[in-house]
Amino acid sequence: MKCVFCGGDVEKRVVTFIYDENDDYFFIENVPAEVCARCGEKTYSPEVTNELLKLAKRKGKPTKTLNVPVFEFGVAR
Repeated sequence: MKCVFCGGDVEKRVVTFIYDENDDYFFIENVPAEVCARCGEKTYSPEVTNELLKLAKRKGKPTKTLNVPVFEFGVAR
């Protein structure tokens, strides 16, 4: 299969999906995806996409919670 964006070869991998909307962030680990070896674009099957949408609605309890430092580019402390 070829990437629809750059034409590179696509391979099956397990990735971490990063959700980011209106300063609401979370990670979903171990997500099956097809990833372009050239540009890195990730695509998901309809079944995986449906599950990601359910998790985006925060159904269920997270497996862990991380404390992540945030830096602002160009601001020295």
